[in-house]
Amino acid sequence: MKAVFDFIVTPKEQKQASFILNTELQNHLFVNRIGVVLATPINNDTGIEEGDEVVVHHNVFRTFRDIKGKEKKSRSFYKDNMYFVSADQIYAYKRIVQWKALKGFNFVQPLKEDNIFSINKEKPLVGILKFKDPNLQEAKEEDLVGFKPESEYEFLLDNMKLYRVASNSITIKYEYEGNEEAYNPSWAQSS
Repeated sequence: MKAVFDFIVTPKEQKQASFILNTELQNHLFVNRIGVVLATPINNDTGIEEGDEVVVHHNVFRTFRDIKGKEKKSRSFYKDNMYFVSADQIYAYKRIVQWKALKGFNFVQPLKEDNIFSINKEKPLVGILKFKDPNLQEAKEEDLVGFKPESEYEFLLDNMKLYRVASNSITIKYEYEGNEEAYNPSWAQSS
C-alpha cells in the first residue's frame, strides 16, 4: 500500500502495557518521536526509503485526552499502529547507521558551559553541528554554530542530546577556541 503524498510510519518503540514509565500525556518530551517507514509516498523526493528510521513531529504518535477525558490517537493515526506522516513532519532519517537531516533542518549538540559563575550546564545558543540541512552552504558538519533564541527543539538520537534547529535560525559559524566540550548529560547516554 502506498499513499500519494504521505509516508506510512510505525513507532519504533511500542508501548509496554504492563510497565508505565510516564503518565503525563501533555509534555512533548515524553512522546515517541522515532518511527520506521513502512511505505513511501508515490511522490517522494526526500531520499527516504522503506525501512529507514525517521525523526517525526511530536504530534504524530501522540495520545491525548478529549474534552470528556477519553483517550484518543492523533489525527495522523491510520490503523494497526500505522500513521500517515507528511514530508514536512519528518526532520531526519537514518539508513543503517548514519542520520541525515532533511531540507530546512539541522541537529546541533550543545556545549558544556565553561563559565564557572554560570548555573547553566550548557552554553546557551551555541553548539556543534552534527547533522546538517543538505542546502545549508554556510557551515559543515562538526562546525561550531550559533542559533536564535527559542529555535531549539530537544531530541535524543543515538544516545546524544541534540537540538533540532531550522536552517533559517542558524545565525553564525564560530571558529573553535580549543576549550569547547560537547555537553551530553548522563541520562542521554543510558538509553
